[in-house]
Amino acid sequence: MNSPPTPIIAPTIEKVLEAKERIQPHVVRTPLIPLSGKHEGCKIFLKPENLQPYGSFKVRAAMNAILSADDHSLAQGVVTASAGNFGQGLAAAALALGVPSKTFVPETAAAIKVQALESLGTAVRRIPYEDWWRILTSHEAPEVGGLFIHPCASQHVVEGNATIGLEIMEDLPDVDAVLVPVGGGGLITGIGSAIRNMKPDVKIIACESEVSQPVAAALAEGKPVMVPRKPTFVDGMGGPMVLERMWPLLREVVDQTALSSIEDIVAAIRFLAVEHHLIAEGAGAAPLAAALSGQGGTGKIVCIISGGNLDSHHLRTILGGETPA
Repeated sequence: MNSPPTPIIAPTIEKVLEAKERIQPHVVRTPLIPLSGKHEGCKIFLKPENLQPYGSFKVRAAMNAILSADDHSLAQGVVTASAGNFGQGLAAAALALGVPSKTFVPETAAAIKVQALESLGTAVRRIPYEDWWRILTSHEAPEVGGLFIHPCASQHVVEGNATIGLEIMEDLPDVDAVLVPVGGGGLITGIGSAIRNMKPDVKIIACESEVSQPVAAALAEGKPVMVPRKPTFVDGMGGPMVLERMWPLLREVVDQTALSSIEDIVAAIRFLAVEHHLIAEGAGAAPLAAALSGQGGTGKIVCIISGGNLDSHHLRTILGGETPA
């Protein structure tokens, strides 16, 4: 077993700018879209990362990670553990570079994400959620050759995600709050670090669902703790606990948490589809659900729509006015 990796540190603006230049040919610079309708006391903007290639912000992180590796490290290919979105980004980057890839996914992974992984040529291995989580906490995939790239607890991953924060500050320098869904923590730590470097008083709000609240629990206890977790169609956030490697930086950048019910997240997905013609997965809609319930506060608020890889049958159910099982 490898020794525990060192904590992720806040990327400097220089590192974020390097990441921006490195990934620019491969990603979309997503706009800020004003949310339709009037919302008392605040102006809400959407940052639609679901418009990225392969439907998720993860392509930023994956591209930065693989393009930062040297040829020797990539000689045996790359390996990751992912619920789907990061695996797609990494598989796409590996395919572009002619590097083989393998992705461990939990058995609960959305079918649309697994199908997308397979279409990109990565070797997909479905394993029980507990075994998948063990890979994330041990930072290694046992008995598998290749460079293991962690989907969130990697310095290059966080730096790639930080480019989102840089874009927000370029487009809306007087932003008051940014709401970010939290899965492994790589997205919020990247965005939060970039924004903190430029405007320290911006509120960085971690969005969670009622079925799993590892960030709220960690902040309350002052350390990562295990929390109950109920599987739902919202599969891109809410793990059993905050990863130890992410905790120091997450604690530094997060100001507060926002909790949304599954029903509120479903309503936000429906709103985005009907009013803005944007398809968001559960985690991607959680920031909007929180903002619409007033948890983003007042002023200018940005909601990170992190991904749009929602199973079609779930989308049909939601548009039909019901909540997926």
